[in-house]
Amino acid sequence: MADDEQTRAARLLEAQAKAERLFAEIGKRGLVAPGEGERAVSDRIRDLANEMFGTTRHWHKRIVRSGPNTLLPYRENPPDRVIGADDIVFADFGPIFEEYEADFGRTFVLGEDPVKHRLRDDLATLFAAGKRHFESDPHITGKQLHTEVERLATEAGWELGGWHAGHLVGEFPHETIDGADTESYITPANDTPLRRTDKTGRDCHWIQEIHLIDRDGGFGGFYEQLLTLG
Repeated sequence: MADDEQTRAARLLEAQAKAERLFAEIGKRGLVAPGEGERAVSDRIRDLANEMFGTTRHWHKRIVRSGPNTLLPYRENPPDRVIGADDIVFADFGPIFEEYEADFGRTFVLGEDPVKHRLRDDLATLFAAGKRHFESDPHITGKQLHTEVERLATEAGWELGGWHAGHLVGEFPHETIDGADTESYITPANDTPLRRTDKTGRDCHWIQEIHLIDRDGGFGGFYEQLLTLG
């Protein structure tokens, strides 16, 4: 039997809280470090999730990208790269906790490059501003939120790195999302309200993801977590 809406919301928040703990531990253990390959770091994070929570499944591919690879959108699959001493690195993971999906992304800066540090800090600021905009309009559509996120990025001096700024999330496996189903994404093509029910009558819950890039600098950053809860 499907969980009721209150339970669903609580379970999604619990899954995100575990993802937050996982990423905090990544920092404590220094897993993102110069001289390490992206795939090796990804595997260590996978193993850490298993160690901490018994997690063995991830609902989307595990991503660790550094340097110029941080410019690329999700669907690209660049060759493995060794992380440099002055790199920017982001991790994007979708662990499944007790059949509920988390989707969580953060950016790490190695070295003292002030532009990279500013980009990392702006990611959280833009996420919060996008969330406030979402909360200010009960009828906001995917197109309207994407327009605001793009405006915020441009105002801060960055570009958006992907074609959307978020997507549906829920129980595993959640309603199939793909490039042809624009209603599943926060994208300019989605004119439907984000606050709605899905085909089974359940509340839609959304992830907001902010992928900012500095094309001239040759790097980007990423920040992702729940939009509709928390």
